[in-house]
Amino acid sequence: MTAPRSHPALPLLLAAVAALAGCGGGDGDSPAGHPPEDPPAASGPPYAPALACASLAARGFSPAQLTLPSGGATVSEAVDVAADAEGNALGAYCRVRGVIKPVNAGSPDINFALNLPLRWNGKTIHFGGGGFNGRLIDGTETIRFGPADKPAPLALGYATYGDDSGHQSGSITDGKFAANDEALSNYGGQSLKKTRDVAAQLVRAYYDMAPRHAYFLGTSTGGRDALAHIQRWPTDYDGVIANEPALNYSGTRLSNVALGRALYANGGAGWLNVAKTLMVQNTVKQACDKLDGAVDDIVSNVESCRLLNASNLAAMRCPSGADEGDHCLSAAQLATIRTLEAPLEFSSYRLANGVERAGGYNILEGALVAGPYTSRDLGTRRVPGNPATSADANMYVTGDQWVKYFVTRSATFDTLGFDPQNPGAYTARVQAVSAITDATDPDLRPFLSRGGKLIMLHGLADEVISPNSTIDYYQRVVATVGQEAVDKGIRFYTVPGMGHGTGVFIPNWDSLAALEGWVEQGLPPGTPVAADAVAATYGRTRPLCQYPAWPKYRGSGSLDAAVNYSCVQETGDPLACPNLPAAVTRYKGGNTLGEELTVTVDPASLRYTVTIDASLQRAAGTVREGSLRAQTTCAYASDEGGAVYMFGAGGVLQGGVLPASGGGFEPLLAFATTFENTGSPTVFNPVAAIYDLIGVHHGAGGTAAAYKAAGRLRNAGTFQLCRDPVTGGFMTYDAACTSTAKGYITYNAARGAFDLLATAPADPASTTGGTPAGSMVIGLVNGNAVPLQLVRESATSYGMRLYAPQQSLASGAADGVYAVAGTGARNLEATLSGATLDLDGGTMAVAYDTPVPGVAQAGTSGNDHFLFTHGILGYASGTGSTAIFATGVRH
Repeated sequence: MTAPRSHPALPLLLAAVAALAGCGGGDGDSPAGHPPEDPPAASGPPYAPALACASLAARGFSPAQLTLPSGGATVSEAVDVAADAEGNALGAYCRVRGVIKPVNAGSPDINFALNLPLRWNGKTIHFGGGGFNGRLIDGTETIRFGPADKPAPLALGYATYGDDSGHQSGSITDGKFAANDEALSNYGGQSLKKTRDVAAQLVRAYYDMAPRHAYFLGTSTGGRDALAHIQRWPTDYDGVIANEPALNYSGTRLSNVALGRALYANGGAGWLNVAKTLMVQNTVKQACDKLDGAVDDIVSNVESCRLLNASNLAAMRCPSGADEGDHCLSAAQLATIRTLEAPLEFSSYRLANGVERAGGYNILEGALVAGPYTSRDLGTRRVPGNPATSADANMYVTGDQWVKYFVTRSATFDTLGFDPQNPGAYTARVQAVSAITDATDPDLRPFLSRGGKLIMLHGLADEVISPNSTIDYYQRVVATVGQEAVDKGIRFYTVPGMGHGTGVFIPNWDSLAALEGWVEQGLPPGTPVAADAVAATYGRTRPLCQYPAWPKYRGSGSLDAAVNYSCVQETGDPLACPNLPAAVTRYKGGNTLGEELTVTVDPASLRYTVTIDASLQRAAGTVREGSLRAQTTCAYASDEGGAVYMFGAGGVLQGGVLPASGGGFEPLLAFATTFENTGSPTVFNPVAAIYDLIGVHHGAGGTAAAYKAAGRLRNAGTFQLCRDPVTGGFMTYDAACTSTAKGYITYNAARGAFDLLATAPADPASTTGGTPAGSMVIGLVNGNAVPLQLVRESATSYGMRLYAPQQSLASGAADGVYAVAGTGARNLEATLSGATLDLDGGTMAVAYDTPVPGVAQAGTSGNDHFLFTHGILGYASGTGSTAIFATGVRH
């Protein structure tokens, strides 16, 4: 062992300690960071022990040496652990274990652990617990959410300590201890103070000096512990870290009970199985992931997402209101989601410190309670056990234990009969328990005024402790102590995608170094960078934003790099569509069956009509009517067999229409402004160009094939299409092409479209005669021509073709997120980012200008291609019966 450091004032100091102990003068330690009676160490850290480790064994403390009532304390073990001991990576230290005895016989002991490094940095860390505790926190742990390669604080030279909160159990969801008053008080925070008092005296005795700085680190219940300590004993610690703190402890348990009542009432009518829960989570992700500008499985713009709650719930409702299967929610199941989401208001009584509510969980803003990112779900059965078990909803298990042992003290009490908003005869008991266990006192002035520093962190997707309760508390602190004091002493970071140590983003960052720099060097933390610890996305980074800011993608660069995100405070209505027309508007276009149509939209009522103007499948004049229901930015659910209507920039409308027979929908594309040619002579110069074409063509039996070609539209209104004679697909336009089709277009004012007439391929360009072969709508998107050819040659030859100029398409020019409507009645989403296309979860590499200018090939098969023209994507894949065609509108 390292030789003890000689201290010239040792006899005087020991005498002073003895005098204080003799008159009941507390723990013998001065306020943290202020040891005036200790002369400064000559050499600075690391400091060596002044005593042998074994000399601490069997050391006792009288009740008078602890601030709070107890039966005194005893060290039961003090042994040296060598640096090279088997399994030890913490350096050489003195391992101390002991017991703090209760006041009342029959109450459980407090077990404590203290670790004293032989090379001490002059600082201490108190670690908080977790859940209902009952397990000894031994102080050898690493920093929670700390860098993966950072050693544990003990290895860094910290003296560390913790306790078991004053009872012993093999499960952190076992609440039986709370039936004992002293054990409950210890769990509520008293064990922390008692342990601190004993640890402070042992540290002082061992090193012959008080710590230069003292810190508290805690997560979940430990986060509550950290806050409870600085609220009640503000001089003990210089700085604390409270991760995902269970500060509104009683409110949390009351909300757990409220969820259980929603899940299990009426025989479990409101219970959701895993499939339904995943459907809820996927619906939210589809609506909200993109609101931060990055499709990365993280809902970062939580408050804008919250504005979509009503529309998301409506989209998930089973039409009958009854349970119709895993694809929708019954009325009772929707009520459960609302209960989980909404804050629980206490209108008939108040919790400690005037708390009026418990925050709801962000189940509709990205929190996960099912699936691979969390082990905490809504259980596997509709009727819970009494007591609840792991087969029941995770949150209800803890709520059930709380009611049974904290409040009613009846192990057989039926928790489903307990009303959290009106506890009746138990109201006073709930309030008394709240005063014991909750850490909601917003007056942190005693802690902050002496220079105390607090770092709080909470995941916005927390499925165990509501981040909204922590937000409520932070706002109350600001209102109580003032923003200036908060800015000087508190940092509160909220983390999108982070659950309760779970979720799609788990931040690793050096919170301890940030706290040390703030307390010891006066360097306040700014916007740290956190690295993701989730296995599937390990190492991607995001800025940790101070509440209420959140990380917004800047629009370019890697989605995985924090440098490409800004912390912003924007909250906008995701349903406010800048492309929705201001007045009733007619859109002219067609669908993938070659039907020409007109869509009329009333933005006030969100009613629409689709009028079939020309068709081979049904009579002209056929009308479909329905309502639009906002889903997300500019996207609206419709009554057309599941079609989503998307309003794009420049007057583009994408949607669908119910086919003449069968279900689903046929994708449509239409334009608010079209090119008209009513003058004499007719002039086509504004739209004449050489184009690439992509589309779908239906043959005998309705078999669909991808259509890919080149074409030219001339000033006279004549056109020519060319297909590669070998591949039958794209080619560089050539007037002498052998696989060709020819014709001309003439404006039909009655329908507001061009009639298309086919002429013989061997004939020269002609504007007379010909055979009717469909029509053409030439959309004008911000003044730019987008021809849409609607093929109606016969009952076995029909389809749709989108034109885009045959000119080079540069990588990045078409980047964005697209709402996609495809054949087979599919609503998809595509993200194009440089050389990568993500379509419906599948990622493909992109080669631009392949095989000809203006065409991009996706993947390596050579069958998947897309065109881009003025915010519109045309995509075709495959051949024969496997062919698909889709259009996408950028949003």
